[in-house]
Amino acid sequence: MKRALLINAVNPAVGGVLIRGEKGTAKSTAVRALVDILPEIEVVADCRFGCHPTDRSMMCDECLARIEAGESIPRGMRKMKVVELPVGATEDRVVGTLDIEQAIKKGEKAFEPGILAQAHRNVLYIDEVNLLDDHVVDVLLDVAAMGVNVVEREGVSYSHPARFVLIGTMNPEEGELRPQLLDRFGLAVDVAGIEDIASRVEVVRRRIRYESDPAGFAEEWAAEQASLKERVVKAKEILPEVNIPESMLELIARIAVEMGVDGHRADITMMKASMTLAALAGKRAVTEEEVRQAADLALLHRTRRRPFEDFKFDSAKVEALIPGKGKQAS
Repeated sequence: MKRALLINAVNPAVGGVLIRGEKGTAKSTAVRALVDILPEIEVVADCRFGCHPTDRSMMCDECLARIEAGESIPRGMRKMKVVELPVGATEDRVVGTLDIEQAIKKGEKAFEPGILAQAHRNVLYIDEVNLLDDHVVDVLLDVAAMGVNVVEREGVSYSHPARFVLIGTMNPEEGELRPQLLDRFGLAVDVAGIEDIASRVEVVRRRIRYESDPAGFAEEWAAEQASLKERVVKAKEILPEVNIPESMLELIARIAVEMGVDGHRADITMMKASMTLAALAGKRAVTEEEVRQAADLALLHRTRRRPFEDFKFDSAKVEALIPGKGKQAS
């Protein structure tokens, strides 16, 4: 789970992560803690979408118009935040609303931003994503893939950039996501309660320490958290320089074919994830190790299964496909 969250923190283009697991396994806690290791971002200080001050692909029409008019836009720094999407959210609440009456009478596009506007350049967190209306999930995943939210009502349309780190959590006991929706999440991980006694005891000890002295507990882990944050910042800088050799692309394709996944989305996700993992490791080139780790995260929810059968990922089969790590799978 930690690896999947770090990959998305460095490279949101991976396509988000779905965290599946029983209740009480700290899924939500891990997601909410993610913002504390993300670097601050530069924004247009008075923009309601928090647009990027120089990257035009992450600017709304209003900011673009101001720049083209020669206006100097104010800049500021702010911390990223986790924007939570409630289970009962309607499509209008998610995408925003257009005032049709004002558009017809005055010719002005009066847009009331929704959750996707708040999520721009932040983390969009959907708890119990499997309980959300399928249509809303479909809209969310479309916007996540395109990076733009388009609202159309009665022939009037409005669009704004919506690039965010998408994270969904769910308890499989409460229902599954349709396979079409599962495939749209870049990565997936399964989490479970810890079986090791010593580790379980340590979890309880840390919880007690936190409840008795939250500030002291945060201070105790501040150095480690700062180190993790620095690792994310460096990985973001290195990522554009990371090279993926032809041999690694062939390995990715071979793994996808042998694992029996449909389409090519798995290949593309494995490529992006392995490059991001290399950046997190401080490398400029992808190796078999990054491909193996990426395969674990990108194929779990894409491996074919029979009806009523749980998702199972055969890590040993992937190991066997990697040169020097096992016998070639037949």
